[in-house]
Amino acid sequence: MKLYTKTGDKGKTSIIGGEQRSKASDRVEAYGTIDELNSMIGYIISQMQTYREIKKELEEIQQILFDCGTDLATPTSAKGYRTDQLSTEWLEKKIDKYAEVPPALTEFILPGGCPVASLLHMARTIARRAERGVVRVQETEEININALIFLNRLSDYFYAIARFINFREGRADVSYRRNAHIFHE
Repeated sequence: MKLYTKTGDKGKTSIIGGEQRSKASDRVEAYGTIDELNSMIGYIISQMQTYREIKKELEEIQQILFDCGTDLATPTSAKGYRTDQLSTEWLEKKIDKYAEVPPALTEFILPGGCPVASLLHMARTIARRAERGVVRVQETEEININALIFLNRLSDYFYAIARFINFREGRADVSYRRNAHIFHE
């Protein structure tokens, strides 16, 4: 089997069930963004020298994201969604675990910190973009609502573990200052 099919040469792709869709459709854009997020997570894992437990969690999230992407590539006439409520419940437990370690926040923080935490903040924003894409699909087509809910929690997870890792690495959160200017001294 060849890696290329040439079916996309005219800007179309097949979703599950064989239906042809524009590569610019909201549905294809949504599951493409999930694929981008999955790739970012793979890169983050490759950059982690420690935090074996978090690496395993991230690998599990990659598996779930594959299910989310499959669900989004499945038209409404198909049956058998893969993403379920249990994935979100698992993620919520992880969020609660990591969120209680660093000091509670009373203000917004700037994304950043150590390199891995900074990458996790980037993953958080990609997850938010993926979520917005899924919402666009939901406005006109049926979707697996569990995939949308999982993506919503996922950005919170990335935020929680970015703060957790920064805290463990001794990197303080940088608070957002309203009306801050470069020239303040």
